[in-house]
Amino acid sequence: MLIGELAKQTGCDAETIRYYEREGLLPKPSRTASGYRSYTGEHLGQLNFILHCRTLRMTLAEIRTLQNFQANPSLACNDINTLLDQHISHVKQQIKAMHLLEKQLVALRNRCRDNLTAGECGILKTLVSASAGDGCVCHQAAQIR
Repeated sequence: MLIGELAKQTGCDAETIRYYEREGLLPKPSRTASGYRSYTGEHLGQLNFILHCRTLRMTLAEIRTLQNFQANPSLACNDINTLLDQHISHVKQQIKAMHLLEKQLVALRNRCRDNLTAGECGILKTLVSASAGDGCVCHQAAQIR
């Protein structure tokens, strides 16, 4: 199948497929007589695997590691468990950071509750002040509470 068909079957953009090839996550496809890439069911399976891992927010390095285990099924899976434990820890850190960001944004939003002009807006004033080096928006917004 050509790249357009692979893209259609997976919902993945053709340029992303080429990127995964360049990164070595997808094997290089053979070429037709006219030079077009010719993909197989193996490519489809690997691309679906990659895309599923990406929905789990796995990095390309993590996916490469998992592909290595796919290619070497006799290896013990302890390292897969470790990889996933580390990924879970990273996700927990991201969730924590997102909760902090939410608090900062809520505090910033509380800088302007009235329907004022842009020149009077506490949110805009705080952002401008922070960008001028008067301190972090998050600290300024947190001081409101």
